[in-house]
Amino acid sequence: MSPKNNVRREVYFSGQVQGVGFRYTVMRLAANREVTGFVRNLPDGRVQMIAEGASGEIDRLLDGIRDAMGGYVQDEETTEASATGEFLTFGVR
Repeated sequence: MSPKNNVRREVYFSGQVQGVGFRYTVMRLAANREVTGFVRNLPDGRVQMIAEGASGEIDRLLDGIRDAMGGYVQDEETTEASATGEFLTFGVR
């Protein structure tokens, strides 16, 4: 899929998602996908992830997150938009 067709997904994970290696698991899983963006802890206890790439790549990333960390996640809130292209890599903030 060409970059002009890429999407941006902003996902907020809630539950016991801080202090359990969640961000580093997401980063490891993202390294195996053609996605860019970041994952970070929020002061309210949630974790925010912004990922840009082909929709299928982000779907597979989210499937991997659910498989690896689903026991810690109580809820996911997701919004989707056109990719901005602002990220070169995927990292932890």
